[in-house]
Amino acid sequence: MDTQTFDEAAVARYLRENLAGFEGPMEVSKFQTGQSNPTFMLKTPAHNYVLRRKPPGVLLKSAHAVDREFRVQKALEGSEVPVSKMHLLCEDDSVIGSMFYIMDHVAGRNFSDPEMPELTNADRSGVIDDMNRVLAALHEVDISAVGLSDYGPEGNYFERQVARWSKQYRASETVDIPAMNELMGALVEAQPADDGQRTLVHGDYRIDNMIFDATGPQCRAVLDWELSTIGHPFADLAGVIMQWQLPAGSEGRGMGGLDRKALGLPSDQEFIAQYCERRGLAGIDNFGYYLGFCFFRMAGIIQGVLKRALDGNASNPERAMKLGAFVPVFAQHGLDALKKG
Repeated sequence: MDTQTFDEAAVARYLRENLAGFEGPMEVSKFQTGQSNPTFMLKTPAHNYVLRRKPPGVLLKSAHAVDREFRVQKALEGSEVPVSKMHLLCEDDSVIGSMFYIMDHVAGRNFSDPEMPELTNADRSGVIDDMNRVLAALHEVDISAVGLSDYGPEGNYFERQVARWSKQYRASETVDIPAMNELMGALVEAQPADDGQRTLVHGDYRIDNMIFDATGPQCRAVLDWELSTIGHPFADLAGVIMQWQLPAGSEGRGMGGLDRKALGLPSDQEFIAQYCERRGLAGIDNFGYYLGFCFFRMAGIIQGVLKRALDGNASNPERAMKLGAFVPVFAQHGLDALKKG
């Protein structure tokens, strides 16, 4: 199945009929990011839009939920969590073969690497601080007030997520990975008691899923809401720390081995403390569990990406194959985090 293109004429017709103010001609280009749901820039003389679609072909159940992405971003419009303006959701598969939505293109900067080598120390510090601010704001959203109280089931978030991603992993498994088998069992055994926190969670909160002001540190939009749900906020926070523990550079896109203080970047502990201060929390016990869970889930995600590449259904096949090699690495990191507690 082709995830690199779509029927541009069909989309242009649909937008002329359904999107107020839309006028062609329309120039289309594909973003190379967005492994899960293919994403395209739609340039017109008056306005730039983004089209994000569910990939065509046979997909894992509950995956690639672009309708949920649309709903959550629409609900957050006007909140302290910056998101792109949502225009319309097309659930008619006959237009291009799968569901898609249209949102505004948000101009600004996107950092693929949390080290941000192109910035000064002060600018790096400012960007990370705003990343922290937005994360705390996300977890303080009144889910009832924005109409999202039914956006995720009741009950223990980690119990639900470990079961879900274990099932997803098994469905896309290609080789036996002992560390992954051990990690799935250990997460069930070490699961903490439910502390009652139930908030909106992004599910993949990373600096490369954010657009920042072209010249300042302010976040202009949080992107890629496919994994969002109602759940436990510490999963999002641990997700940030998980990325930072990976090797620095274009492959790992982490901060492993960096002298963060010399670069104006916070330590893991400083970032967690800032988050807790913003949310009025005294601290976080057993953070190693949440970190281990995030490594596990990311291993499950990239295993799915690898399976789609092997099946010929990946958005960026070459990158997908490279990512797939990291599944056992993430599994081992997860085990290490759990053991450290």
